[in-house]
Amino acid sequence: MPARSARAPAAAPEADRAQLGLQLREHRKARRLTLKDLSGRSGVALSTLSKMELGQISVSYEKLAAVARALALDVGQLFDARAAAPVGAKAPSVVWSSAGTAPAYSSGNYDYRMLATGFPGKRMTPLYGRIVARKRDQFPDFIRHQGQEFVMVLAGRVAIHFETGETIELGRHETAYFDSGVGHIYLSLGRGDGQVVVVMSE
Repeated sequence: MPARSARAPAAAPEADRAQLGLQLREHRKARRLTLKDLSGRSGVALSTLSKMELGQISVSYEKLAAVARALALDVGQLFDARAAAPVGAKAPSVVWSSAGTAPAYSSGNYDYRMLATGFPGKRMTPLYGRIVARKRDQFPDFIRHQGQEFVMVLAGRVAIHFETGETIELGRHETAYFDSGVGHIYLSLGRGDGQVVVVMSE
């Protein structure tokens, strides 16, 4: 029987980038923070935050995570208003999600599908990723963020380059687990985009 190839969800539409901007603005204003305040708390440039709120640019997961921490949110809450449960409401014990319909976001080098965004106060951030990048010079720097990271390749081959000089190559159903604070980038190997599921601790 021939092997079945994984079908990648469509690339992230700009509408989801605009929705992220609206969510970001709502969370910021709910905390009575100015863009300058949020910039100071997150370390993300004020001009970048302004463009994010207007849906004009895409940023790396590193910056998304920094903004979420500054707002006392998990990253999923930047994509799904349902994750902010009303005061006194009972938190769900389980949520269902699908990579095909999950909120989408593209950083240019990666296309993300944010999974389980409806679960409030997550301690882990699960996502489906499609690795578009193939060259290290497509990144201005290595990506670093707090926590630890687990990745499994669903389709294709993927290389993870670390700022330590180490490189690991993964094929279908192979995994890696590492410290997210160590600078790293994902690259697809071969003609097809690598597809991965990633789980990051906060």
